[in-house]
Amino acid sequence: MANVTETQKETEISTKELTNAERFALALKRHGVKFIFGQSNPQTIMLACSDLGIKQIGFRQENAGSYMAQAYAMCSGTVAVVAAQNGPAATLLVPGLAECLKASHPVVALVDEVPISEEEKNSFQELDHVKLFSGVAKWVKKVPAEARIEDYVDMAFTAAASGRPGPAILLIPKDISFDTKKNPLQIERKACLSAYPLDRTIADPSRIEVAAELLANAERPFIYAGGGVISSGAIDELRQIQEECSIPVATTTMGKGSVDEEHPLTIGPIGYYMGKGGATKFLRPVVEEADVILLVGNRTNQNGTDSWKLFSKDARFIHIDIDPLEIGRNYESLRLAGDAKLTLEALKNALLRKNLEKRDKQRPSLVEAIAKARKAHTEEAEKIQNTDHSPIRVERFLAELEKQLTDDHIIVADASFSSVWLANYIKAKGSRKFIFPRGIAGLGWGLPMAMGAKVAQPNQKVFCLSGDCGFAHVWSELETCKRHGIDVVLAVINNEVLAYQKWAEQARWGRNTSACDLTAVDHAKVAEACGVKGIRVSSPEKIEETLKEAFATEGSVVIDLKADPASFPPLPFLSVLNNI
Repeated sequence: MANVTETQKETEISTKELTNAERFALALKRHGVKFIFGQSNPQTIMLACSDLGIKQIGFRQENAGSYMAQAYAMCSGTVAVVAAQNGPAATLLVPGLAECLKASHPVVALVDEVPISEEEKNSFQELDHVKLFSGVAKWVKKVPAEARIEDYVDMAFTAAASGRPGPAILLIPKDISFDTKKNPLQIERKACLSAYPLDRTIADPSRIEVAAELLANAERPFIYAGGGVISSGAIDELRQIQEECSIPVATTTMGKGSVDEEHPLTIGPIGYYMGKGGATKFLRPVVEEADVILLVGNRTNQNGTDSWKLFSKDARFIHIDIDPLEIGRNYESLRLAGDAKLTLEALKNALLRKNLEKRDKQRPSLVEAIAKARKAHTEEAEKIQNTDHSPIRVERFLAELEKQLTDDHIIVADASFSSVWLANYIKAKGSRKFIFPRGIAGLGWGLPMAMGAKVAQPNQKVFCLSGDCGFAHVWSELETCKRHGIDVVLAVINNEVLAYQKWAEQARWGRNTSACDLTAVDHAKVAEACGVKGIRVSSPEKIEETLKEAFATEGSVVIDLKADPASFPPLPFLSVLNNI
């Protein structure tokens, strides 16, 4: 039928008898799914989804697809869907799902399963997927019969989006998905369960009052905001407390963007990277001397606490988190178990009922201290940021990048040094969104996450910074960018070393293994081989025009940045190498 609208097609399918695959597709459509990151499997479900207008983003490898799904969830506010064949393809989902589990990102993975009639017979690519995924997912279930299709799809989305968000795995036996018989749809469902947080809860009101009293009367309080603030959509509530109650705010790496780093009461990103050149190096005393610390959506992990040495042993902690098990994990805290958005709103109201004279009185001196520390950082960093040294210092590149990024850019980092560079040298201001793979901090996430972000927000510009080792994991996805018209700008730090590993080994042992040194690769030519624009920049005076060209280009661009291998981000343990 010519000129059939999507709505008409959906109505026709929903009123006819349906195959099992069509029922899966209709359930996904009901949950608002617009894209599936997949590679044709499960086959019949992908075909049925295409009939309903659900677009497949055909990645080159499943691990990259799971990274795309993660960023899609982070930028869309909805559960992302990734799919894979059983066996080896399924195993490649594991790293991405582990990241999502640790960093609390909701993804539903649809995974082929051998037919129920062939279980335990060494069917082709048969594997115990329940055991495979049990350590990297909140929920792993197999659809037991065609009668339960809608039940299990709904359960998967509920598991992913409720409580602490995370991955849910739906195993789909092929004798169910391949069955071409049509049966009447027994139950018409309407619930859409893809937005997260799916359910919002609020902490105990009596404890909120105690927390407000502690913060109002503290001598030196601050708020330490983690990625849970952003996942909860609690940015406005946090910023209101910062401004209206005069409480300074620091962030974790994943919490970057929850407050504006140009606000006079923003401390900035803190943790293990407050060394020479660090954005918050000169604010360390404010953090170390705090007597009351409000943790929000914060895992209090090793890097975010400088191996749990950053805070005073005498400090008192208040901890807001959706996951009760995170509260008090590393610091005994006043427990505020609940959604960050609702709980921060209630806390703000409780604070405004208190006497905030102490907070208001201390504000001018805090503002002055923060401004003085920012100036000291600028003075310390500007010599290296203005250098004409060649190979290019990464700080020099980032100084120019900061000038050319828009205030609504989506900024993505790969793991390792790339995350540290962007956390410290690119400001969170306006509505910039930052995406970091900090759950398990694995290499190779950068480009695929940038792609997932762009799919979720096609009208926003996306920039990604990756090292040459991280980029090597996922070169092939440049073809995916070209094929699907996914436009991102990626800068590759081409320093021909596995930098974090090499310099950590040098700092600790005085030597490094042979695996840390690489041979030369022209990443611009790699890009061009995939039909994507590549630009090699090897001199500082070319950085400005290169960035302008990249951001003005239609289509994806790879900037091959010939960088100094001895560009060290502000990690204190690397200070012993300053003479290199």
